[in-house]
Amino acid sequence: MNEPGMHTEIAELLIRWYAQNKRELPWRETKDPYRIWVSEIILQQTRVVQGLEYFNRFMERFPEVSLLAAAGEDEVMRYWQGLGYYSRARHLHAAAKEIVLKYGGEFPHTYAEILGLKGIGEYTAAAICSFAWGLPYAVVDGNVYRVLARLFAIDTPIDSTTGKREFAELAQLLLDRRRPDLYNQAIMDFGALQCTPQSPDCSSCPLLDRCMAKTAGGVERFPVKIGKTVVKSRYFHYLHIRCRGVTLLSRREAKDIWRNLYEYPLIETERPFDLGELQQTEAWRQLLEGAGRIQILHVCRMPKHVLSHRIIHACFYEIEVEHFTEAMNGYLQVTDVDLEKYAVSRLIELYREKTNDEGQLNFTLEN
Repeated sequence: MNEPGMHTEIAELLIRWYAQNKRELPWRETKDPYRIWVSEIILQQTRVVQGLEYFNRFMERFPEVSLLAAAGEDEVMRYWQGLGYYSRARHLHAAAKEIVLKYGGEFPHTYAEILGLKGIGEYTAAAICSFAWGLPYAVVDGNVYRVLARLFAIDTPIDSTTGKREFAELAQLLLDRRRPDLYNQAIMDFGALQCTPQSPDCSSCPLLDRCMAKTAGGVERFPVKIGKTVVKSRYFHYLHIRCRGVTLLSRREAKDIWRNLYEYPLIETERPFDLGELQQTEAWRQLLEGAGRIQILHVCRMPKHVLSHRIIHACFYEIEVEHFTEAMNGYLQVTDVDLEKYAVSRLIELYREKTNDEGQLNFTLEN
């Protein structure tokens, strides 16, 4: 594994493959560290096809770091709406403010300074340094882990402390220090397009005769992970309460999923509840008691919504009330025409898109 000639040959083969197969993407046509940074944050946990649309829209609204720093958080979150992992947007916004305050709006130039910005880890710092300034820092993302694990048949778990250190050292050892930007792009695209997680195209792989995992007959066995994240089910009941063209919203403030996004009044239960059970809860009574005539217009039970470590079982109740109660006055009261100004989770977006629901109801309760 430590033969310098072999390392040079691997880098050369990857770069040659990249010249013939690379994806044409706007963030590869610039040396602007700000644009590179935004693209890298967007592409975390996001497929390139989806991320491209968001990147273009984000850059059109925030072409400079100073404009991002000056924007309000609600607006930034609206431009992020639908991408998920919303802490990325909050950190991006916070780091933009730090760049303006600490560095006068000029993107910092050293690895250590970039690594010190909110939400930037070793991978992102290495990507910015190599792509913007050609500095010799190797990137290690999921694609790189997979390529290296297979190429050298490394069975050290990639999600262990030992594994992270081992792969980081190997990536740095293999790096083409004369062309770190080109090499880093090459190995990431190689993992994304050629050495894929499932059914990799080994027959046309330029590294086939050097792939130790292939020789051992177990390409799809690599990379190795310690274990899976425990996934928890949660049960959300959203009350889409309306009164004469005005809807109730609240902002999620707790350190939980979808922090700082807006949603309808929410009742969370420990198990699935039907409407009758929900109406017996103290939360329902406190919110709707005294609302006068109550019409339940629709009941929309959504397909399970899978996040990285949560499965959300959600049901939406569209409710028209005669008047808002005192408890409802603690919520934002938003006119229908202004609803689009408030960033919401993808789950609520899907609910809004869903029409002609199978479980429609229309009945009146007197309160």
